[in-house]
Amino acid sequence: MTRHYIIPVFVPHYGCPHDCVFCNQNKITGLETDVTESQVKTTIDGYLATFKENSFIEVAFYGGSFTAIDFETQKRLLGIPRRYKEEGKINGIRLSTRPDAIDIDILSMLKENLVDTIELGVQSMDPVVLKLSERGHSNEDVFISSRMIKDMGFNLGLQLMTGLPGDSYKKSLESAKKIIALKPDFIRIYPTLVIKGTSLEKMYLEGLYNPQSLEEAVETACDILILAEASDTKVIRIGLQPTDNIQAGKDVIGGPFHPSIRQLVESRVLYKLLTKTVDTGKLPSGKNWTIFCPIGYSSIVSGQKGANKDSIAKLLNTTRLKIIEEDLPDNIIRLETDGFIKEIDLKALKIKAAGNIG
Repeated sequence: MTRHYIIPVFVPHYGCPHDCVFCNQNKITGLETDVTESQVKTTIDGYLATFKENSFIEVAFYGGSFTAIDFETQKRLLGIPRRYKEEGKINGIRLSTRPDAIDIDILSMLKENLVDTIELGVQSMDPVVLKLSERGHSNEDVFISSRMIKDMGFNLGLQLMTGLPGDSYKKSLESAKKIIALKPDFIRIYPTLVIKGTSLEKMYLEGLYNPQSLEEAVETACDILILAEASDTKVIRIGLQPTDNIQAGKDVIGGPFHPSIRQLVESRVLYKLLTKTVDTGKLPSGKNWTIFCPIGYSSIVSGQKGANKDSIAKLLNTTRLKIIEEDLPDNIIRLETDGFIKEIDLKALKIKAAGNIG
């Protein structure tokens, strides 16, 4: 299997024309200075020295609104990874930006500099949420820029935040449905955290903003994940990447932070799907149950500290539940007890469940 490596180049707040209420890029990236061409080259060289041969390698510009940077500066910064790509030392270039910082001239320049993937920080498709979060763009900007990016042949990624000011479970689900309808190549889901040094911190401390609880964030992300996977939209991340500072009690002063929130969400998805398909009244009263799951899937079935396993065992009315990994397709799990076998197609359940969400 080919290893996929990312070389991250952080451009904290470089070029961004707005201070969104939730944002303090210096805290999120852990950097304090603007990036230079020399720093880009040094970063790439440093990472390349550690990668194995025959790997897929991408340079990714994170952290700011890349295409809002001065046009000539964009070209200079992109010129560094472009040369590495032309020399066959890297395989891809990606960047993140704002929906209102895309136009035909910018996209043509990105194409010339061999950029493959563009991620848009959409955050919400609700006009009220966008305004209260001081995003500075409209949902129409998202529709226009997404179409342009896809029409120009780039890979499109869209980022969604839940729990922003003015947001709700229903609004987050509606935003997710609109984002998925744009047919991005992938999405990211970020439950809103209260970070030190942001306007949201001030709102939180003054009692003007109540963040999602961890339970609310997991439930919302669970249903968004079902919607996405039912439509074959890849979700490549749930929650901010923990760092030395992005931890509860450090720069995170409020909100649903958990270092393994994706596992919590995926475990919730599995349990929710099982409760919709397992008719306990029709199950045999076996004392010993086994769940056979795909390779690498046992931690999701078991959940954090075995909590999901305990809930599933209660659902099956047993105290003896084993989880065994087997060479199964990704969306298949199998329940067995005393000669009884029930195979469950999770993808089919997600498609069915998606029709009832929201």
